[in-house]
Amino acid sequence: MGTPPARRMEYLHEGEVPRSLRAGGMNKILYFAYGSNMLSRRLRARNRTPSATAVGTGFVTGRRLTFDKVTTDGSGKCDAELTSTTTDRVYGVLYEIDPAEKPSLDRVEGLGAGYREEPVTVVTGSGTRNATTYVATAKEPALRPYDWYKALVVAGAVEHGLPAAYVEWLRTYESHPDPNARRRAQNEQVLFGAEPQAAADAAERRG
Repeated sequence: MGTPPARRMEYLHEGEVPRSLRAGGMNKILYFAYGSNMLSRRLRARNRTPSATAVGTGFVTGRRLTFDKVTTDGSGKCDAELTSTTTDRVYGVLYEIDPAEKPSLDRVEGLGAGYREEPVTVVTGSGTRNATTYVATAKEPALRPYDWYKALVVAGAVEHGLPAAYVEWLRTYESHPDPNARRRAQNEQVLFGAEPQAAADAAERRG
């Protein structure tokens, strides 16, 4: 038997449905990441979901991206806020994840602690896909993200080639410095691939 062909990605500019989203891949969880977990280095950390494999990009309609999810560190995190306006879109990345890692995904997404799980229909370049995502249950419109958190979101969007106008909007979103120097430094090191994600998670929990 010959070498199997390389996996194709279902990015918005491509029209082919990847093999991973056909019947053979349906035993995996299809997760729609739209915040800092778009960055594969962050999501695939050992203490998160190392099996996560990006299989495409897309958007969810009737929602808009906000950074007003309440957190223990005093900053705002991402939410795909329901607007029911068809022209509103939240772009993100589709990942396949091993079902055994679902508890870890729930933990890092804060399920039951500010986020709830919700099914979404993701529009891709080759049709729609049903996926799971997490949306905020506690919001405060005055909140703004820390600079490092916004940078993680932007890095994930750039990594996966989200639309240029959307990426530019992310770049210009208001953010502010994290007053906790240790947490700031550790997350910046994750951003540049120099620090294990586990250390940054621990710093974030400590506040």
